[in-house]
Amino acid sequence: MEKVRIGIFGLGRGGFAREYCAKAGNAEIVAVCDRNQTMLDRYKQYGYATYDNWDDFIKHDGLDAVVLANFATEHAPFAIKAMKEGKHVLSEVNPFNNLKEGIELIEAVEETGKVYAYAENYCYMPCNIEMTRLIRSGEIGNFEYGEGEYLHNCEPGWAGHTAANPNHWRNHMYSTFYCTHSIGPIVHNSGQRPVKVTGFEVAHNDRMKRMNSASGPIGIEMIEFENGGIGKSIHGVGVSKNSYWFCLYGSKGRAESLREATGEHQNIKFIHTNIDEYEGQNIYFNEKMYQPLPSSQMSLDANSLGHGGGDFFTMYHFCEKILGRENDSIDVYEAADMFLCGMFAYRSILAGGIPMRIPNLRDKAERDLWRDDTASTDAKTAGDLLLPENGRDHGELSDKIKALLEKSAYKI
Repeated sequence: MEKVRIGIFGLGRGGFAREYCAKAGNAEIVAVCDRNQTMLDRYKQYGYATYDNWDDFIKHDGLDAVVLANFATEHAPFAIKAMKEGKHVLSEVNPFNNLKEGIELIEAVEETGKVYAYAENYCYMPCNIEMTRLIRSGEIGNFEYGEGEYLHNCEPGWAGHTAANPNHWRNHMYSTFYCTHSIGPIVHNSGQRPVKVTGFEVAHNDRMKRMNSASGPIGIEMIEFENGGIGKSIHGVGVSKNSYWFCLYGSKGRAESLREATGEHQNIKFIHTNIDEYEGQNIYFNEKMYQPLPSSQMSLDANSLGHGGGDFFTMYHFCEKILGRENDSIDVYEAADMFLCGMFAYRSILAGGIPMRIPNLRDKAERDLWRDDTASTDAKTAGDLLLPENGRDHGELSDKIKALLEKSAYKI
């Protein structure tokens, strides 16, 4: 196989895959699927096979892999279907909606042997690629602390994001649901598994009311990792100003992206460091600011795609993994680690700030403890474990949800 033959499911967000294939040499689009006929008509000009339903799309002759860019609450079921049809999967954010789905997703990956990669593009922004290099090379020492921010004032575009539909998933997500843009780089940079989290949220505000969203505007996670390091993640759609910012402390120094820069995502293209040669050294003015500029054509191509080039590298590493070559893709276990931080942070919020233990879904025995856990704010899948949409205005919690929070709580 010289090129991976890709199908796109969801042409709104999924357009990044077409842009990638127009530049890269390891993949091509062969089929697309969307329920929006206007969008399908637009894609016919590229010569792709077009489908308006999943069942016909997934059986397209010669299809190797699928990019899932459908609703964020529906990725896992379609990923499972695709892998059982023999297709590799690149999943957009989030990987799953509840623990039951997450366990089924992991076991589908294990049973089918298909490549599953998670398209957390913030891990592949230039500053975060460089922070990952600093940790893996040992240049910054051992991971001790990290911060990630993804704060996005979505009010101006919210009607478009939700199609002005009060039942859209975005209007019912909890404050720490859409968390992996801020948590993901900490997990990926550090290489550490999160083991415990405490959650906080900002009270429901006027902006969220104007947006007709019941969620808290900002979610915060304080995370403990398996090596004793700590991470702080903050994200939300109901803030007054945008902020995309990342910081990493190792045992030999610090690295961070710029706080502010002119132009969208320009700040994450630069990095500021203060790193010593060895632990115990402390040179106060050992600082430098630079723009990581790999010299390859691939990196030049990445710069023209969205999210600071992150969209390019999610596709690149996915295709390279399918082709059996060296890659830095995010597998299903790492994707689960990223998302579970936010899931259990919200349980912490509902329980009044009690720390929560994060399950290790690599452990098959531990999966059995959570196999029937459907808790979420999604009425279509939660059943009798439907959670309130924010942590302050929910009234009395049901006995089943109280029992779930007790089961999740970290026992000191």
